[in-house]
Amino acid sequence: MAATPETVSNGEGPMHEEKDDTLRPDDLSEMLAAGTKEVHEKAENTQFVKDFLRGRIRKELFKLGAVALYYTYTAMEEEIEINKEHPHFAPLYFPVELHRHEALARDLEYFYGPQWKSEISCSPATQRYVERIHRVGQEDPALLVAHAYTRYMGDLSGGQVLKKVAQRALKLPPTGEGLEFYQFDAIDNAKAFKQLYRSRMNELELDVETKESLVDEAVKAFQFNMEVFDELEEIGKTFQEEVSEAGMPVHGDTGGDISKCPYYAAKIVATGGTAYACQLAMAILRHPTGQVLIAAWFAALAGVAAWYLM
Repeated sequence: MAATPETVSNGEGPMHEEKDDTLRPDDLSEMLAAGTKEVHEKAENTQFVKDFLRGRIRKELFKLGAVALYYTYTAMEEEIEINKEHPHFAPLYFPVELHRHEALARDLEYFYGPQWKSEISCSPATQRYVERIHRVGQEDPALLVAHAYTRYMGDLSGGQVLKKVAQRALKLPPTGEGLEFYQFDAIDNAKAFKQLYRSRMNELELDVETKESLVDEAVKAFQFNMEVFDELEEIGKTFQEEVSEAGMPVHGDTGGDISKCPYYAAKIVATGGTAYACQLAMAILRHPTGQVLIAAWFAALAGVAAWYLM
């Protein structure tokens, strides 16, 4: 593929850059993608994320998730601001395009009201994540690249799928209140921006040891996220069962009719049962919520694939 010019802003005005789409195994973006693939898949398969993708979201749990993100991004963006001129991070400094803590503050005000700051607190799992980010920023700022990569690239990929699912499941306003975290107004083309961001990472002057440390740190970042997901899942067990109708039933809620389960349909297709898979697809489409969820289901699969292909 030929190199193409990109026009973006880094918070200081538009810039034109020529991207080289030729990637090598020792490029940082490739090392990060390969080195985090396993833990990334584990994160996507946590019960909290699977329920989220199926639209099985309790509003109170979604709010707590936004609180965790607020503390995480506030910590990360504080350290980014402090280290914005560090040679190993400066090329990745895109505050206008990427920073999320102000958008999250607006989301929390929507959910909790004007006094939202007095209504929230940092959970234990989130606090451990925050402490790690601050430690990295103070002791080894180059490792901030791993945290920025893990969070921002995910937000621009699968995060856009989660936005649509949450909007339907929680019946949030179409004008975007409560979901500003997912809205990147300063980025017109998410795919092009992610390509630019990765090319900037690959241009960082890092030795092999530092690159390997960045991969290790990115794995840690995914693990911290999984700890937050697991914590939210445990908290959710204490809530009264109020599952949104935007999600498809799981096996335990199908009344014995496994044809209502999208995971079962996917398994049938994967094992070659094409004719029966068609019957299952029709059953899903006849389900009262199937017509809404089938689009979100395939969008979620496409979002996962896009993370690795783009």
